[in-house]
Amino acid sequence: MTNYLNGGKVNLSLLQEQYRKELLTLIDKCDGTKAIVWDDALGVPFGVIASSNLLRDHNVGKMYQLNFGQLPVLKDVKNIIFISRAHEHLMDMIADNIHGEERSGIRKDYHLFFVPRRTNSCEKRLADKGVKGNFTFIEDIKCDIFPFDYDLLSMEVENTYKDLYLYNDPTTLYQAAQAIQTLQSLYGPITKISGVGEASVHVNKLVERLSLEPHSFPTTSQIDHLVLIDRSVDLLTPLVTQLTYEGLIDEIYEIKNMNVLLPSEKFSDSNDGSSTLLSPKKTIILNSADELHSEIRDKSFSAVGPTLNKRTAAISKQMEERHNDRSIGEMRQFVEKLPQLLRIKEFLGNHLTIAKMIKEVIDTDEFNDCLKLEQSLLLGVETDKVQTYIEDMIAHENPLFKVLRMICIQSATNSGLKPKVLEYYKREIIQTYGFEHIITLSKLEDAGLLRTQASGKRVYAILKKTLKLIIEDGSETSPKDISYVHSIYAPLSIRLVEHLVKAGSWRGLTDDLTLLTNKIVHPQQAVINNQSRRTSIGSQASSLNENPKVFLVFFLGGCTFSEIAALRFLASQEDPYNNVEFVIATTKLINGTTFLQSLTKDP
Repeated sequence: MTNYLNGGKVNLSLLQEQYRKELLTLIDKCDGTKAIVWDDALGVPFGVIASSNLLRDHNVGKMYQLNFGQLPVLKDVKNIIFISRAHEHLMDMIADNIHGEERSGIRKDYHLFFVPRRTNSCEKRLADKGVKGNFTFIEDIKCDIFPFDYDLLSMEVENTYKDLYLYNDPTTLYQAAQAIQTLQSLYGPITKISGVGEASVHVNKLVERLSLEPHSFPTTSQIDHLVLIDRSVDLLTPLVTQLTYEGLIDEIYEIKNMNVLLPSEKFSDSNDGSSTLLSPKKTIILNSADELHSEIRDKSFSAVGPTLNKRTAAISKQMEERHNDRSIGEMRQFVEKLPQLLRIKEFLGNHLTIAKMIKEVIDTDEFNDCLKLEQSLLLGVETDKVQTYIEDMIAHENPLFKVLRMICIQSATNSGLKPKVLEYYKREIIQTYGFEHIITLSKLEDAGLLRTQASGKRVYAILKKTLKLIIEDGSETSPKDISYVHSIYAPLSIRLVEHLVKAGSWRGLTDDLTLLTNKIVHPQQAVINNQSRRTSIGSQASSLNENPKVFLVFFLGGCTFSEIAALRFLASQEDPYNNVEFVIATTKLINGTTFLQSLTKDP
């Protein structure tokens, strides 16, 4: 169905198939015609697991988004299946739907499937609302993490960082540990674990505890090394503007579940406006099923134009061949490859349009002035004083999170702001955007994104030198370093992974790591309670073998498309000590704006 998931050394379509079987088994328990009411956050991710056509084959005739109010008229439906995360406010919506159906007087069978598992508080909420007894089945779909691409997995849990560092709630870390167990059940035991940050230590302990329980893993290991990255160790990288093609799409339009919604009229080939009347938004799916997107997504945007021009010329030449004098055999060959050519042509048209839309944004003075200040702060230029540009942003009432993002960058690059500078920014924001944002600013302080400068070492200034976080070689079109993903800045998180891959341990980084955190998981053999462990986990020298080692890099608290691009870049380098493939897992795909919004919005 989605063979792009098996394009890596670790075949993620196996995970897709396992979840699909579990989902369909539960759906088939509900005898008769069915309608599914999806929690809004789950509909698209589950589209990767089971297509709407497949669900129709299992008697699912209608699908709706979960909201308050009465459901649409469902006269020809016997079963209503709610598929939802275990959040109490969602239970309120489900209860409201059921009460509405009951008032209509039409008999229905109700079922509730929790993803990934139910909680006592949610079941109590349903009981308090008087609807728990209405359900024929209450089940769990233990889908802890979704396969988004051949090397990319996401739990799609938005509030991990906030739950951990504002509310001290480690629930998502347990789900992450369960996800790791699921991966081991399919791909064999992961025999080496490393990590940085408090959340990494917590997940490592949970994985150890779960591994002591009886289970059966495959006898061979497809994943050599698990690297756990706590987002708190590197709060700067998500804030910095992403300058890869896919990163810019996310920055400007926001990618959700590897889909982006764009104005339909931008893609219309006609002037009649019919496509706009049908739908004002066009959905573009961004994964490796689109081979052109796979080719350009991780490139610096400055390298995308030449690539698209080259592909345009090539496809035009191939399409023109149909007008040449050809033998019957040659015509048959052309007809056979025509569907593929038309498919590539459609992809090409989409990406030419998207690239044009991005260029219109990044050519503006506003974008470039903002980027100029950002890079000045990354370079360490006058980071300890009030920035005139930030003052102007506030005075012109720029979007609040755009302003906050820049102030947080200044805080990170200056290892905190001088008290007078921070108080000035806070006062200006409250006066301009409203008194209610005292709470917004307080949450950012509690999360460590805004803070006053303490006496002691200037952490960023030190790490900038020791880890070579700033590389100004101007080679964005033919990059030689991961810094190209932000033009001049190498993501700190990926620098740490890069060192681990090459050195085989955190050795040599001890001083740098202690500046970031005192919570470190040193490379160690995992505890496996079955007979499937390898007799040897290899060594650094094994990276010289032909078969690349597979690293599962798991971000706890979210990761960006620039970090994904940087890891793919490392894997693509022809370096005998860097012979690796990465599988990237995250609690959520984020950018600077969505990260800050998740921290500050109400539950």
